Amino acid sequence: MSYESQSGLNCSVLVLNKHYMAIRIIGVKRAFSLLCRDLAEVVSLEQGSYANYDFRSWCEVSQFRRRFEPDGHDWIATVNFYVAVPRIIRLLFYDRLPRNDVKFNRRNIFARDRNRCQYCGKHFPTTELSLDHVVPRSLGGKATWENIVCACTRCNVRKGGRTPKQAGMDLFRQPAKPRHNALVHVHLGHARYRSWKQFLDHAYWSVELK
Repeated sequence: MSYESQSGLNCSVLVLNKHYMAIRIIGVKRAFSLLCRDLAEVVSLEQGSYANYDFRSWCEVSQFRRRFEPDGHDWIATVNFYVAVPRIIRLLFYDRLPRNDVKFNRRNIFARDRNRCQYCGKHFPTTELSLDHVVPRSLGGKATWENIVCACTRCNVRKGGRTPKQAGMDLFRQPAKPRHNALVHVHLGHARYRSWKQFLDHAYWSVELK
């Protein structure tokens, strides 16, 4: 597989229900599976408005874009041609509303804190961050949104099994449960996902990552 195709497979696709409400984010393979089975269509931003394509039409449009806009898309190579990776697809037969819950897991905590140590305030790669109990478990602290924060190794060691006050350390921001999925903000930071913004209305920020 070419590097270009591998890069394309690493992209994310926003999924809308049939009423154009954002419901989740999925991988490219899953998106193409839905398109090939005629369970979804591509929604493409074109000169400020959105156009809809079934899979066959999208393949045809891709040939034109490959020729004239090769740098404007991520690509997947088939045996005979390239297909542009869609940014948004719409499910044709699914009308359920998006979930309103944000899962309490490591990925969402890192996203909420935006990979920033909540003690020194510096950004770090995920591999250099850990999760810290603000009130340590030894002192009765629970694993909750309000008591878990990202911390770099240095700050985590310095704090040890103490509260921030005992350690003479201040929190960068008081932890709380997100009202929406912070992973959406992470994606919107990339130019390739800016076409999502219109569909991510405040009432539908709870996009579940699958």
